[in-house]
Amino acid sequence: MSTLIDRPNAALLVIDVQNGVVSGAHERDQVVANINTAIDAARAAAVPVIWIQHSNAEMVPESEAWQFVPELKRDPAERLVPKTFPDSFEETDLESVLADGAIGRLFVTGAQTDECIRSTLHGAIVRGYDVTLVSDAHTTEDLSEYGAPTPDKVIAHTNLYWQYHRAPGRTAGVQTAAELSFSVPAAS
Repeated sequence: MSTLIDRPNAALLVIDVQNGVVSGAHERDQVVANINTAIDAARAAAVPVIWIQHSNAEMVPESEAWQFVPELKRDPAERLVPKTFPDSFEETDLESVLADGAIGRLFVTGAQTDECIRSTLHGAIVRGYDVTLVSDAHTTEDLSEYGAPTPDKVIAHTNLYWQYHRAPGRTAGVQTAAELSFSVPAAS
């Protein structure tokens, strides 16, 4: 279990599901629907939903590109963490938000798989969190013209390696949005 002392709670992270990030993303509509499924499950289980919102020169705050996609509705009571780096922990208040909620287990959704999702997965596990990737609720754009694998392969590979990733005292894993369970896994 998490190496973070006295943090029994879980949270769902919704990372960068913004117009300027997912407009050309692989299976965009299905992934957004799956993120909605995960959000509904978290809210039903009284698990906090934490929204991560990226900004940069192309996604200026308050611009259309910077806005979350219209299919996702953030409850104003849910925390919003602005960021400017791929890892959602870098130069943000995410760690203090999680500490305030006694959160040691994270469930990750969003975009882009090969940038902000991977960075946040690794950033979380090295900081002591247990981290589950919601396998059908993350996506990326096609960067194959630059030598990257196609998006379906990027997503499949990330799901594969995260399913088997481990660190001392921490767990990693994957679940689909439909099978999402926020309960504490049995110790092995």
